Amino acid sequence: MKIKSAKGVRGHLLWSGNGYFFRVYDKDNRSRFTDYDLVHSDLEITIEEEDSCLYEHENGENTLDHSPETLGIE
Repeated sequence: MKIKSAKGVRGHLLWSGNGYFFRVYDKDNRSRFTDYDLVHSDLEITIEEEDSCLYEHENGENTLDHSPETLGIE
């Protein structure tokens, strides 16, 4: 088993339909990447994607999704 620190690694949180995973693209070739299963129980993240918004719905549900412009909603 090879182990390296993940601190400072930039990647993407992706949904597969069966759950989330973390993808790290090769810096020199975005067609190459490594996917990691998420098993960490309390991972701190910072969202840098400008097309992200936090929604607080009237029914008490809170969601993180694309911006209203991307979703085509007012």
